[in-house]
Amino acid sequence: MTPSFWWIVPAAGIGARMGADLPKQYLELAGKPVLAHTLERLLAVPGWRGLVLALSEDDRWWEGLPQAAHPGVIRCCGGRERGDSVLNALRVLDGRAKERDWVLVHDAARPCLRVRDVQRLLAALADDPVGGLLATPVRDTMKRADAEGRVAATVPREALWHALTPQMFRYGVLREALESAAQAGAGVTDEASAIERLGGRPRLIEGHDDNIKVTRPGDLWLARVFLQAQSEEGA
Repeated sequence: MTPSFWWIVPAAGIGARMGADLPKQYLELAGKPVLAHTLERLLAVPGWRGLVLALSEDDRWWEGLPQAAHPGVIRCCGGRERGDSVLNALRVLDGRAKERDWVLVHDAARPCLRVRDVQRLLAALADDPVGGLLATPVRDTMKRADAEGRVAATVPREALWHALTPQMFRYGVLREALESAAQAGAGVTDEASAIERLGGRPRLIEGHDDNIKVTRPGDLWLARVFLQAQSEEGA
């Protein structure tokens, strides 16, 4: 039996690298905004207790999405950085979530997440003492660059993984980790790195390569291809 859990979706970014006139999570993808696809996937996973969506204070697009009327979706103000948005969402869960409740944090711009991958993550980590995240093994040769953009070293790819989302940790521990990072001024790029700061060793659960993050213009085309392929295979 998989545990119950809470969703957190940081969606306050502006997506500057897309070069668009609106945030990337609201760009059109296969007939609907990227964020609508993402939320459809998350809300389709059984067992969730609530979803906190961290949005920019001046967001004017959210109310146009059908999920805005969903009774299980809670809106809160996001922060300057991803960690700030997640921490704000965790604070909203104060009094709702228990210390040992699971929280799954997922990027707003990952619309191709497979429900079965989330279910695998939940089952694998149900009794884990730390928690973990979806990830994929690195398959390409990895290069480290110098200040001039030239190869400084070839990095062995063995044991290297691409971190994906969702990332799944206990409410109390994750809040402590992000509070600690914020107070120290430590720049953490994901929840797992905040847990690592406190000595935790998150577990890596292999997911699918099509769980991409829409970051650059070409990613929209690729996401469209993946969504079509998933639909054809019934994923």
